[in-house]
Amino acid sequence: MAAYNLSQLAEEDVRRLYRYGIERFGLVQADSYFDGLFTRFDAIAQSPALYPKIDHIRPGYRRSVYGVHSIYYRAAGTVVEIMRVLSREDPDTLM
Repeated sequence: MAAYNLSQLAEEDVRRLYRYGIERFGLVQADSYFDGLFTRFDAIAQSPALYPKIDHIRPGYRRSVYGVHSIYYRAAGTVVEIMRVLSREDPDTLM
């Protein structure tokens, strides 16, 4: 099975979007979105080349869109590093 890691910034992004989801849409919907997000992380780890490269934003990165969020990641050997999970934020904030 392929593996992924969340960067510290990605962990903060996920916590922030979960809290926002609870406040805005309620616990059931937030849980559903949160579960789907982690299912997407697993899919990215299984097939990281499936999603498009975004070298014009950051060399070596790829992006997968899930709902209203963009998941920015890079492959590092056998592990995928999820770097950020952003909505309408500027992708220049990746690091």
